[in-house]
Amino acid sequence: MARTDSMRVAVVGYGYWGSKHVRVLSTLPGVEVVVVDQDLGRLAEAHRNFPAAGTACALDEVLPSVHAVVVATPPCSHAQIALRSVLAGKHTLVEKPLATSIEDACRLVDTADERGVVLMTGHTFEYNAAVWKLKEIIDSGELGRVLYIDTSRLNLGLYQRDVNVVWDLAPHDLSIISFLMDETPASVTTWAHHHVDGRHADVAHVRLELEKSGTYAFVHVSWLNPQKVRRVTVVGDQKMAVYDDTSDEDRIRVYDIGVDSHGLDDPADAHAMPITYRSGDIVSPHVVFREPLLVQDSHFIDCVRTGRTPNTSGRSGLEIVRVLSASDLAQVAGRPVRVLDVPAQRSSDDVEAAQLVAGPAAYGEAVQ
Repeated sequence: MARTDSMRVAVVGYGYWGSKHVRVLSTLPGVEVVVVDQDLGRLAEAHRNFPAAGTACALDEVLPSVHAVVVATPPCSHAQIALRSVLAGKHTLVEKPLATSIEDACRLVDTADERGVVLMTGHTFEYNAAVWKLKEIIDSGELGRVLYIDTSRLNLGLYQRDVNVVWDLAPHDLSIISFLMDETPASVTTWAHHHVDGRHADVAHVRLELEKSGTYAFVHVSWLNPQKVRRVTVVGDQKMAVYDDTSDEDRIRVYDIGVDSHGLDDPADAHAMPITYRSGDIVSPHVVFREPLLVQDSHFIDCVRTGRTPNTSGRSGLEIVRVLSASDLAQVAGRPVRVLDVPAQRSSDDVEAAQLVAGPAAYGEAVQ
């Protein structure tokens, strides 16, 4: 398909993210949008907000006439809907997570390769200018050796029906960490607990080992927190950086502070901690902000038109699903689990113990 050709894109699911995709795609030159949702009320709302967009109750109604599909439905329906799209030879963008099992994610990636279509995962934060700037700072060596990364993604709600808080929120932080450090975590340790809903964990702490970098990352996610927090802290042995996505200004701050260790020359000082503290300037680099979802969806359309491999391909989505699956098993086992040791196909007992619920798929999507 030439770059000048018009393109028709079906957005499946007109919930929180689906409506954003419709808004963004409707602004792109040469892109026509059709909204797919089983809920007639949602379709009516889509028609009011975007009169130029088409509407349909089922993907099968529009699949023959579209060039690409965006899947923005509840996570447990991602694989089923995306596979139908890919089997029909349609380029497909799937919201995070790509699937809720390694087996389904592998099937999607393999089928997309066989059919020669673009499969892209919606790891939106990898298209965020502030995250790009943070990676630039890390790669420059300004922070020195990265000692650890700490992330927090907290809010009061909203509880999901089909996945726990790790599968709902952690894909963002896992993709950010993997992007920043150029590697996927090798092992996972997880603590998670449910306080309100007896079905799914609503608070979790995940510890990740990054073997190539020789460092660690810690992910805290919660649906049960009084404040909205979206923060990534990178601690280096020279400087430290904080990315706060909730800040309208100064989204990134670089702190010239740290702790230096040294030997003890005088045995009389043996009772003292052999460290000194240093404190310098705090710098907030300028970041030219552009809506990440617009950057992401524009990249998807460009990949469809040119045949380029997306920056967040289906394969990168598969790697995040592997980490999420390892997190489930680590919670059950109560010990670290190596990501590559997690089988693609697990028994029903494993799945139940890991709190993965493959319920019936609906086309709606809850607010995140």
